[in-house]
Amino acid sequence: MIIAKRVRQISASPTLAITAKANQMKAEGMDIIGFGAGEPDFDTPFHIKKAAQEAMERGFTKYTPTSGIKELKEAICAKLKTDNNLAYSSLEILVSCGAKHSIFNTILCLCNEGDEVILPAPYWVSYIEMIKFAGAHPMIINTDETTSYKITPHQLQQVITPRTKLLILNYPSNPTGMIYSEKELAEIGEILVKNKIFCLSDEIYEKLIYNGEKHLSIASLGRELKSLTLLINGVSKCYAMTGWRIGYAAGPQDIIQAMSNLQDHSTSNPSSIAQWAAVEALKGKQEDLFTMVGEFKKRRDYMVEKINSIPNLKTLKPQGAFYCWVDISVLLEKNSDIANS
Repeated sequence: MIIAKRVRQISASPTLAITAKANQMKAEGMDIIGFGAGEPDFDTPFHIKKAAQEAMERGFTKYTPTSGIKELKEAICAKLKTDNNLAYSSLEILVSCGAKHSIFNTILCLCNEGDEVILPAPYWVSYIEMIKFAGAHPMIINTDETTSYKITPHQLQQVITPRTKLLILNYPSNPTGMIYSEKELAEIGEILVKNKIFCLSDEIYEKLIYNGEKHLSIASLGRELKSLTLLINGVSKCYAMTGWRIGYAAGPQDIIQAMSNLQDHSTSNPSSIAQWAAVEALKGKQEDLFTMVGEFKKRRDYMVEKINSIPNLKTLKPQGAFYCWVDISVLLEKNSDIANS
């Protein structure tokens, strides 16, 4: 086989495959609504696009430092302090080509061959492929609606071994939309600190939260826990900037530097123009975000009501993000062909 083993063992993204299929069906004239890729259907706010245009006109079209421009890293630090009560320096920030890139950098820099990575299920499809690419082993914790699809401290403790290196925690969750309370995060954090296990805290949906729920970063719950946390975020979801490809990681300086070294030899810097747009997204007016969240809440309420009115389908009401995790187990029990596929 000509293809390297590390690539052969990973699978193509089913999310992107479904999205491509939906787009093909639309092109063929079919009336299709795609429920594949996690992408807001809103346009990038005008003031953000204007900032990108102004950056081009000012000549900001060249290489930047791999880790990102000073202005964006400072804006990220200010955002983390204001929104998350977390103090980071610019040396503890790495800007990458989307949050997915930041997650990839984190897993590749932390995990050795044979290390174990704890992954709560259901999960975003790319996590497990990145774990396999790094030569690590995914340790899946299955959850269900009795815990609102969240792991418990007991479940976490049960799967920890001497090889455990990392826990991946995504909240609000893709695909369940659930968030963790301060008490739940504190209990998980206590176990991580006790066992010296790193946490990849994927918080890309943090501003897409409904009904007065509050997002809390696990890194804010203590100095030791912060030193074990790689916080991942970006501008794609909250500012309808999925195509701009700007994400970031915040964490211990030595790990961030290692991730920057890796990025030096892969993508180098993210788009210089997109970085200036991200500065405006973080520092500029937020009214468009609030409007989008309000619309997503209306859609969520509509979706939940309609799904739960269909026989043999049910879903919990998501607290954040823009997904409904639908329980179709009754249908699978009735149709073995669907279950097997």
